[in-house]
Amino acid sequence: MKTEITINPILITWAITRAGFDVDKFLDNNPTIQKWIEEVKKPTVKQLENFAHKVHIPFGYLFLPEPPKETIPFPFFRTGNQQTDKVSLNVFDTIQILQRRQDWITEYLQDNEQEPLSFVGRFNENATANEVVADIRNTLELQPNWACNFATWEETLAFITSKIEAIGVFINFNGIVENNTHRPISVDECRGFVLVNPYAPFMFVNAADAKAAQLFTIIHELAHIWLGESAGFDNQNLMPADDPIEKLCDAIAAEFLVPASSLIDIWQDKPSIDYAKRFFKVSPIVIARRALDLGLITRGEFFTFYNGYMDSFKQKKENQKGGGDFYATTRKRVSVSFASYVNQAVNQNKLLYRDAYKITGLKGETYQKFVTQHLH
Repeated sequence: MKTEITINPILITWAITRAGFDVDKFLDNNPTIQKWIEEVKKPTVKQLENFAHKVHIPFGYLFLPEPPKETIPFPFFRTGNQQTDKVSLNVFDTIQILQRRQDWITEYLQDNEQEPLSFVGRFNENATANEVVADIRNTLELQPNWACNFATWEETLAFITSKIEAIGVFINFNGIVENNTHRPISVDECRGFVLVNPYAPFMFVNAADAKAAQLFTIIHELAHIWLGESAGFDNQNLMPADDPIEKLCDAIAAEFLVPASSLIDIWQDKPSIDYAKRFFKVSPIVIARRALDLGLITRGEFFTFYNGYMDSFKQKKENQKGGGDFYATTRKRVSVSFASYVNQAVNQNKLLYRDAYKITGLKGETYQKFVTQHLH
């Protein structure tokens, strides 16, 4: 005989709404669940498990007396609007995944007597952008025009990512929740977020975004680490929210990527974004944004250029075929640095394989192949 369970109907409708579904449409497609809500029928354990999977909710939540209050532990900034503590389920779940990774690696590093990172929270909102930029460059051992050494801005992105991870920051590039291609993370909602702590700062960069914008996002998040402030943001049109910390982080990113004095000198020679990009090896939209900051172009000119560039990126993306190399993508989704620590802990018998699978989102042979063949 199947065991039927009594569930608070409010939890059912809450779970449906939480997952982003329209309740009426969901119930039209799932009449059995409608009967649970009306309390004319009770679900079995198996049915509840299937429901929990469908709405992306921890199974145990369905046995609570009332819906839990879920909030994110840092401000999420919207360009032109006030901050919020509410995000979509896909962003919320991604934040939780990275929090679990951060909690584990922090404890692991502390157990191994790792010292806290001295640059985390070194400055506050009273600092100037130039002060922070100089300190970041010094820590990363970079000259002001460091990006000029690369052939393309894609190479610039790869280089700066490796330099940042080398000082103890973990960077995760992903456009979906973990490895679930059915759960995309919208760039319009989230360009990135950063979880700051003294031992293991974690950055999230939306991989669905143009690489041109990812470069700016990374440095914006790096600025948050230097200021000791966790945050998420959408940075629509590469513009910050109306908040002092956000504006400062934005100014730091702009100066770090395109020093004002250098751009002004080049602009005097020839006032052209395409001309300037030959020197800086950062994306043209970053140069356009910097030119706007410095009054070299108008807001109208910037938005025309930005929108044209992003429309072109979207068109190219739609024309691309295939899903790429899974393991190359995983290196960016998980972070090679983080995965190396996990593998080290497993080899030291300080972490069970099942926990390694859970924390990396990789299982069995996939995990083994990744750590043995794709970490170096």
